[in-house]
Parts: sequence; C-alpha cells; structure tokens
Amino acid sequence: MTVLVPAEWAPHRAMWLGFPSHEELWREDLRQAQQEVAALARALAGPGGERVRLMTGGEAGEADARALLGDAAGVEIVPGRFGDIWLRDTGPIFVKQDGADLAQGFRFNGWGGKYVYAHDNEVAGQIADASGVALNANDFILEGGAVDHDGAGSVLTTGQCVLNPNRNAGWTQADAEAAFARAFGATRTIWLGEGLANDHTDGHVDNLARFVAPGVAVCPVAYGRGDVNADAYDDAARRLAEAGLKVVRVPSPGWIESAEGGPAPASHMNFIIANGAVVMPTYKPGQAAELAAQALQSVFPGRKVISLPSNAILTGGGSFHCITQQEPA
Repeated sequence: MTVLVPAEWAPHRAMWLGFPSHEELWREDLRQAQQEVAALARALAGPGGERVRLMTGGEAGEADARALLGDAAGVEIVPGRFGDIWLRDTGPIFVKQDGADLAQGFRFNGWGGKYVYAHDNEVAGQIADASGVALNANDFILEGGAVDHDGAGSVLTTGQCVLNPNRNAGWTQADAEAAFARAFGATRTIWLGEGLANDHTDGHVDNLARFVAPGVAVCPVAYGRGDVNADAYDDAARRLAEAGLKVVRVPSPGWIESAEGGPAPASHMNFIIANGAVVMPTYKPGQAAELAAQALQSVFPGRKVISLPSNAILTGGGSFHCITQQEPA
C-alpha cells in the first residue's frame, strides 16, 4: 500500500474555505473579517482557478456569505458546522492511497486545549462526506497547519508544536515520524524548532516555512526593527539548508502589534497556493509586503502572486492558509 500527500502546487479539484460566522468570537472584527474572506474567495475562484467551497458554520454565516458572494462565479456556499473557520486544522488532509482518494482525519483538541468549540471535531467528516471521499480516523492529535508536504514524501514540521505535551503526551520524534509514515507515506521529516512568538498554535510550520517546489523552501527574514522572530527565522533557514534544501528568504511583515499590545503572529508564509495563483496575506502597506510578493513571484513563475489584506482575520490568530484546505484532483 502506498500513501502520498500531493504537494499544494499540484492540481486541485476544490478549495475549502471557512467563512467567519460567530459574532461572539469575532465581535467588532466580524464584518471586516467577512469582507477579507470574501475577497480571498473571489481571488481563489477568479485568477486562482479554483472551485471554492465556502463553509459557513451556521445560518447567520450562510446569510452573510450569500449577501457578499451569492453572485460570485466559482464559489459554492456550503452551510456546514464548525466552531470557527480554521479548516486547515480541523479539516482532513487528503492523500492518495494506491492512487485512490482518502481523507485523513485526526483527533483535534483545540490547539492543546486552548480553544475548544462545538462542532470543530465534526469538520473533517463533513468535508470528506461532501467530497465523496472516505474518512480514515487516525488516533493521534494533529492540526494540518503543523505539517507541510513536498509531494514526494517529505514532511516539514516544528518540534515546538508536534512534540508539545499538550498534543500527544510523551511523543518523541520517532513516534511522530512513525505516525507521519502511516498517515502520509512520509519517508523523511524535516524538524524545525520554534515558531512565531504569541502563536496560539504553539508554532505551526505554515507560519514559519513552506515547501514551494521540489527541493525548495521559503522562510522569512526579519524586516525592520523590533522583529521578535528574527532568531526563529534564522534557525529555520539554517535547518532547511542543512537538510539539503534550497532556501529562499522572504521579508517578514516586521512588527505587527496585536490588540493585546504584544507582537501578533503575522506571516507572509501563510499564503495559499491555488491552481492559477498564490494568494499572500498582508498586514500593512509598504515595502515589506511588496518585497515579499516579489520574492514569492520568483519561486512561482507560472502563477500570479496576489496580495490581499488579512488584518481582521489575524485577530483570530491566523490567516489565509489557516482557513483553507485543498482537495487534490
């Protein structure tokens, strides 16, 4: 039996996207977050060339989504249930098993017990059912944002998250690698260290470094003064290079302040690779975002890099990659 996770740049049948719907969670940021997600949906369905399946979380979210996107070509509104929009983490990871489609589901404990909401543990099953793909329930805790795949058996992850005792207590690197081999067919795991400061996911790799082509990865380089993640970026770049990868450094957003006053976990790495485009989140206008887009364009010559604001989405703790999940063709 062979199992493989297609690379994100491989063709997609659909792109799942979560739509903000719970006012008690988003409060004054809800409307702006909905506008940002609507812009992302249009970009994915337009130049991105995706069939966007927008999961709305409830009746109120469905009504708001239809008001914003009811006439958008390529956007299908799916009134599913979730606690919040982070489908990358609560949804399944689609694999090819002996050439057939399979959805790998995992136990979900609210990012180590921090945010436990109703229906989040039902998301993987809903997406698998709507896709017509069987769900395989794995008996370990994992979020999709904690792993990145090159389509050839390599997995990129961080020890801070995957080996955190608030996930699978007592796990070693060997335990995690054995689990990845079973679920993903992984033949190699590249371990990075610490993720971004104040990231409630405990250092998801999709905020720190990403595969962008066979043997090529991107990771940030600190931009401007006060970037508290400079050491984490440099450590990630060193580990990637030691693993034999070509490393392309992409300017970070620099200091982005959270509503609480500390650094927000803002990252240009949280881009989503669509069939015809790459959509990169931005957090403030200026040279950092422009240079980051140019750097990504250099590694995606066949796709258009689109920059869109993600400020309100960031108040929930993540960005574009966190709220999407690709369904491979």
